[in-house]
Amino acid sequence: MNNIKVLHYDAFSPYPNKGNPAGVVLDAAHLSESDMQSIAHKVGFNETVFVVSLDVADLRLKYFTPGHEINLCGHATMASLFALKTKGILGEASSVKIETNVGVLPIQFSMDNNNHLLIKMKQDHPEFIEFDGDRAKLAHALGLTVDEFDEDMPIVYGCTGAWTLLVPIKSIDSFNKMKPINELFPEILTQLPKASIHPFSLHTLDPHALMHARHFSSPFSGTVEDPVTGTASGVMGAYYLKYINPHMDSIQFDVEQGQEISSDGKVNVEVYRLDSDRMDGTAVFVGEVDLGK
Repeated sequence: MNNIKVLHYDAFSPYPNKGNPAGVVLDAAHLSESDMQSIAHKVGFNETVFVVSLDVADLRLKYFTPGHEINLCGHATMASLFALKTKGILGEASSVKIETNVGVLPIQFSMDNNNHLLIKMKQDHPEFIEFDGDRAKLAHALGLTVDEFDEDMPIVYGCTGAWTLLVPIKSIDSFNKMKPINELFPEILTQLPKASIHPFSLHTLDPHALMHARHFSSPFSGTVEDPVTGTASGVMGAYYLKYINPHMDSIQFDVEQGQEISSDGKVNVEVYRLDSDRMDGTAVFVGEVDLGK
């Protein structure tokens, strides 16, 4: 496997070493799942994506954290589709369909106002489950106190392909204080012990963004924090329509994430009440990963 070429792309930012890093293996049809898991562990990024055989769609993607396979990953999808498109592998196609563990999802390509390749991804239909766990223990596991939670919005598990606990926070100042104790998450998230935790706020640093967020990984994944999270940003769009403004039929907005860890990423979210969430972003090539390290 030392001959495998793993490419490093940063998603949700046009600038290298910002946004969210992903490992990308463009020709993975010959790799077993154990091979993929081993490679993802060596790479060490929150996710590594593998482009494998074409079954019922144009492409099949498989996603692995250092610890296990996951069903869908937004930023790794952005990274792999950016790589395939900019390398000319997809030709002049303006759209493709990707096969994932949550089903077949459409992807669209366009250029933004700064001439960056923009990738729009449709996610799985959103699901929500009310959190019935211990709020004091949850606050402690984030390095916060309970009174820093925003009581005007519910704490819920949300999913558009991967489950995460959405935790509304009153003040943006709380985000710099967060020190996650990831190993405590499973005993607090008793309904979905492998879920991640996604604190967010309606107060932002950038006045053009609607939400600010951080994303803390499940300890089963082998990582601590995801700098800029596509699937969680997408489910926050559905959360907004369900819990914050239930009279709106659709909304489009930016989520800012990663500023506390010098990643400074943005995810554009578009959601319709009677349809699945969409989110878009760009990516940038950083280099090749040395698997021998």
